[in-house]
Amino acid sequence: MDVELEILPGLLLPEAELVERFVRSSGPGGQNVNKVSTAVELRLDIAGSPSLPTWLKERVLQARDRRITGEGVLVLQAQRFRTLDRNRVDARERMVNLLRAHTVEQKKRIATKPSKAAKRRRVDTKKARATVKKLRGPADHDS
Repeated sequence: MDVELEILPGLLLPEAELVERFVRSSGPGGQNVNKVSTAVELRLDIAGSPSLPTWLKERVLQARDRRITGEGVLVLQAQRFRTLDRNRVDARERMVNLLRAHTVEQKKRIATKPSKAAKRRRVDTKKARATVKKLRGPADHDS
């Protein structure tokens, strides 16, 4: 039975598209750390995934994320926990969260200008500071 990860309601990602590799972890593990491969490297070929919609692929690939290779493969490493099972779950959760984050469309920023009153307030405070600093200088005893 092929298990699927739910990105959004109705958007499922089959686990068959995920590639896992187990390596030795540099994290916690005591004496076990040098003997057991508990870290998980999870890969997902975003560019070649038949399950992800085109709009989601484009958004994820356009994001400048160092975890995405030049070929469009998302590579996540999980080694936070001491056990392989918890690291596997952690890697999957992080991947789903990353994909979910790209499903939300970013609002376009509307360029604004400061109001005349805001400009005037800014200049007034600058003048006030300049006056304060000028008064700190040496006294003029010539007059």
